Amino acid sequence: MNEEAKGSPWSLMLGLARTLLAAVLCVMVLGLQSRAAAAGNRTLVPLGSTVGIKLFSQGVMVVGLSPVATETGDLSPARDCGLKEGDIITHINSEQVDTIEEVREVLQDLEGEPMSIRAVRAGKQLQLTGEAVQCTGDGAYKLGAWIRDSMAGIGTLTWYDPETGVFAALGHGINDVDTCLLMPLQTGSIMTSTVTGVQKGAQGAPGELHGAFDLQSDLGTLYANTEGGIFGKASNAFPAGTQGLAVADRSQVKTGKASILSNVDGSEVREYEVEILRVYPASNGDTRDLMVKVTDPELLEATGGIVQGMSGSPILQNGRLVGAVTHVLVNDPACGYGILAETMLKEAHMA
Repeated sequence: MNEEAKGSPWSLMLGLARTLLAAVLCVMVLGLQSRAAAAGNRTLVPLGSTVGIKLFSQGVMVVGLSPVATETGDLSPARDCGLKEGDIITHINSEQVDTIEEVREVLQDLEGEPMSIRAVRAGKQLQLTGEAVQCTGDGAYKLGAWIRDSMAGIGTLTWYDPETGVFAALGHGINDVDTCLLMPLQTGSIMTSTVTGVQKGAQGAPGELHGAFDLQSDLGTLYANTEGGIFGKASNAFPAGTQGLAVADRSQVKTGKASILSNVDGSEVREYEVEILRVYPASNGDTRDLMVKVTDPELLEATGGIVQGMSGSPILQNGRLVGAVTHVLVNDPACGYGILAETMLKEAHMA
């Protein structure tokens, strides 16, 4: 090597840059390893009890469009201004709207004057201009859009972290029933629930749990509605559950015998036998990590397999928390999908 190459400042800078890059990469690798280790060493309390869930959206979701009968004929102001099903209206003019009542009040105050509509579509903001029209039926000013601002139902708690007070449920997000889009969360909570009946699942007809819950008694508040579940902070009245278990990482989950904790009668949580049929390779954005089959005769007799309301039932294997049941196969109610607990931890921003 010649002297110029040895002593060139560019060579020194390049060498220093390579050293720094190697150090950064090393830190990144160590960070990833420690994060994975933290997820693998985390202990969570598996639950399996049903809860009532109520969710209030951030903005109002457009779930349908329809014409408005006026003195000049049927008009469709929402469609004409460019609104589509699945859009989330957040503001009319400068006013934030989060409820159906707030939208109605603004429209009546404007009395058909031109207005700006701020909405979110597929994660992107858009600005539209429209005018409500007066309905001949009741005299109210309407936009010609069916909107939704809240949802309520029953689901199953998956796990609880005593150290942070964070809980997880469902294993999948709460989607609007008409648009199938994830509801944007403003506020929400969970409540104590009792299973009052079961509609058994059959081929081509998924079953469901029927339950009663107290709308005035919150066990915890929600902070996230994600594709991998709903997450929140527990209140002081939160059930303690069973003993904590280590979270299994993907490499520790095997096909074969496992069990789930589920509440399909009253408030009793029981352990039922299942089989893990398949562990899917990691895939970005897909939370269907497992395929499971109910093998327990008692659960098959009671529910026919996996039914709506059981989503979130924790899956256990070899003394570890594996994940949660999330979906049922319509043509085979004994089988369904599951999500890994480590995936849920990432969705909860805890891994």
